[in-house]
Parts: sequence; C-alpha cells; structure tokens
Amino acid sequence: MMQKFFKSFKYAFSGLSYAFSTQFNFKFHMVAVLSSVITGWVLKLTTAEWLWIMAAIAIVLISELLNTAIEVLVDLVSPSYHEKAKIVKDVSAGAVLVAAVFALLVGLIIFIPKII
Repeated sequence: MMQKFFKSFKYAFSGLSYAFSTQFNFKFHMVAVLSSVITGWVLKLTTAEWLWIMAAIAIVLISELLNTAIEVLVDLVSPSYHEKAKIVKDVSAGAVLVAAVFALLVGLIIFIPKII
C-alpha cells in the first residue's frame, strides 16, 4: 500500500520533469514564479498577499500542466491535422492565458503599490 503511494509521487515528479524539459511556456512560468517569490520576499509581503500570490502561481502552473497533458493526448489520438483537435488545443491554451492574465493582475495589484 505505501509502496503504491510513494510510486504515485514518482509519477507526479516525472510529469513535472516532462513539462519542464519539453515545454518552453512551463519554463517561462517557472522563471516568473522565481521572480515573484524573490520580489515578494524583498518587499516583505503580508500573509494575505502571499496567499494571493501562491494561489495565482498554482492556478497558472496547474493550467500549464493540464494544457500539456491535453496537447499530448490530442497528438496521440489525432496525429494528423484535424480542425476539432486544433480547437481542443486552442481552448486549452486559452485557459492558460486566462490564468496567466489573472496572475499578472494579482501581481500588479500587490507589487505596484509596494514599489511606488
């Protein structure tokens, strides 16, 4: 039972590793995460501000991971071009864009007043 539990972590880290090593946007988001965390530390964010920043980070990373999974699955089931496969990929990418814009707005609302 415990062995199966620990194997699930191995699979999860394998998925994170795949996304990081193959997806430029995931790497970009990780750089943004690192920048946000360093900036938050320097600006001494409050607990509430950290919660908003962490929620925004989680939403973006989760969206990016799901987008990657969807793209790989679509490529598997539809290796040749298909209009509906394109729509699935585009909608999935759109979800990441919405998450990223949300994160950007959260960051601006929290960081700009502290910098000014």
